[in-house]
Amino acid sequence: QVQVVESGGGMVQAGGSLRLSCEVSGGTFTSQRIGWYRQAPGQARELVAVISVPGTINYADSVKGRFTISRDTANAKNTVNLQMNSLKPEDTAVYYCNAELRTWPGPPRNYWGQGTQVTVSS
Repeated sequence: QVQVVESGGGMVQAGGSLRLSCEVSGGTFTSQRIGWYRQAPGQARELVAVISVPGTINYADSVKGRFTISRDTANAKNTVNLQMNSLKPEDTAVYYCNAELRTWPGPPRNYWGQGTQVTVSS
């Protein structure tokens, strides 16, 4: 059974840093697209950063140069990290990890984490 488990988040002052982690487990996948989304109160959920395996990395324009997404496979784990630097109050939101996973020849399947709160105070 696939699990998507997030950790990290919390409260920080503007200019500070936080690190989010998303561990994906429960299968062997022929392709993966794992991303971080965020949703602020009253706003739609938006893509923050995404990494494809194999493939590319993409960022929202609002976080380019401040956030870094990376994948860690040490110790047989499959973890995607989001390092967030120079945080701004407008980064405040619930951050969700999304994993689009495929085990060939089946179709891609979508999984969401439970969400983690990030609050940036001014």
